[in-house]
Formats: sequence, C-alpha cells, structure tokens
Amino acid sequence: MPELPEVETVKETLKRQILKNRIIDVKINYPKTIEFPTVEEFKKQIKNQKIVDIKRRGKWLMFELEDYYLLSHLRMEGKYNIKPTDTIQNKHEHVIFVLDNKFELRYQDTRKFGKMHLIKKEEVYDRLPLSELGLEPNDENLTVSYLKEKYKNKNLPIKTVLLDQQIIVGIGNIYADEILFLSKINPLKKSKTLTNKQLQLIIDNTKIVLEKAIKAGGTTIRSYTSSEGVHGLFQHELLVHGKEGEPCKDCDETIVKIKVGGRGTYYCKKCQK
Repeated sequence: MPELPEVETVKETLKRQILKNRIIDVKINYPKTIEFPTVEEFKKQIKNQKIVDIKRRGKWLMFELEDYYLLSHLRMEGKYNIKPTDTIQNKHEHVIFVLDNKFELRYQDTRKFGKMHLIKKEEVYDRLPLSELGLEPNDENLTVSYLKEKYKNKNLPIKTVLLDQQIIVGIGNIYADEILFLSKINPLKKSKTLTNKQLQLIIDNTKIVLEKAIKAGGTTIRSYTSSEGVHGLFQHELLVHGKEGEPCKDCDETIVKIKVGGRGTYYCKKCQK
C-alpha cells in the first residue's frame, strides 16, 4: 500500500509534469472511485479547471484546481500515469483526465479501492476526509504531551495505535515496524503505558524514518510504483519489516513475524522486549 513517502514521491513526480495544464474533459470508467460529489456533478465541476498545484495531506493527494481540490487516495495499488490521448486504455484505468496538451492523466487501480473527492477550496479542511486527520509527522504540535493525551485511554498495542490516522497521519504498516524497532519498543506494548522517553523516541524516529524514505522515493512493495515508473529505494534500507528469519542488525536474535490487529508485524524479541 502506498504510504506517506510514496504519496510524496507521486506528488513531486506529477508536479514536474502537469502543473498549469487544464482539464478539458474527464472519463469515468469505474464510478465507485468517485466518493463525492455525484459522478455527474464531478464531471461538470472539474471541466476547464486548471491544475494550480499538487499538495499532500496524510496519504491524500491534493490536486489544487482553480475553484476546487481534487482529493485522491491511492489505497492498495492506485497509481497515476501520463499518456498521449491516442494511447489505448487498459481495463484498470478507471478515471481519465483529458488535459489541454494532448496528454491524459490516468488513474489506474487494479484493486479498485482508491477514492476521489472534489471539494470547494474553502471547505476542504472543514469536511471529511481531511477534517478527521491527525498531525503531520513534522508538525511542531507533535509533542510528548500531545501523544500522552491521545494515548492515555488507549489499551491497544502501540503498533495498532501508530496506524491511527486521527493521531499521526502517514504512518503505515511498513514504517510502523521500522519506527518501533528504532525506538526499541515492543509492538504489543499497550499504548497507555508508554513513558515520556518512549513517546519522544516515537516522535523522533517517525520523523527520521519518513524523511529518509521520502528522500529514497518511498518503499516499493508488491506492485506499487509511482507515476511514470519511479520506484522507491527505501526497501533496501528496511531493518525489520519483511525480514522474518533473518538476524537482527543490532544483535544476534532472529527477526520474527506476528499478527497485531490483523497486520503482519516484524520485530526483534531481544531488542524490543
């Protein structure tokens, strides 16, 4: 699944290629991709809108248009490609934005889980989906006191709570494992029992891991690639995720895999007691 670094990579890749182009038409081959508004309203409102900028909030891509924000969540395997208008469509290209430069921005999604919202610019942060999101990893308000307040009644394992996008956005399964390993925290530890020192380690290592992954272009797992075939390189630097049966890089213990909240979780029993 594309996580924050992957979405950041897609954003930066697309910014270099489609800014200032105008959307002159849209073809919707899989209507369920459009979450809001209706498909008919979506088509009507987005036509003739210029792409002013592309931003990111959590795992949501934010295409800033003249009057709206087009929000796009890639979910499991969504990706964008830019192709000449005369290129034959494949069966997984569900939403096609026809640009004024004889190219098309095509949203491809094999699993069909991705979603799009078209929201007026003045309303975008005050309504779902963005209104329920937590802090960005680099937000100055992400402090020990903030996490202490959010975690104080959480009896769930910290691995599960790290994935809660209403507390910190952008941490997915892969990066949660890496953050907890660097922080030497067991993924099963109850969130409400974390010390101030451990909370600070989570904050520090969240920033370190995600910033490093962004610089490396994200992590390519399974079939995910960003626009135009840009592949992430951070998978070569993963310390625990996907390393079941391999020796820990910090000790001689073997990395194990367990399920936490239904998610595959990798950790070192010795380093993360």
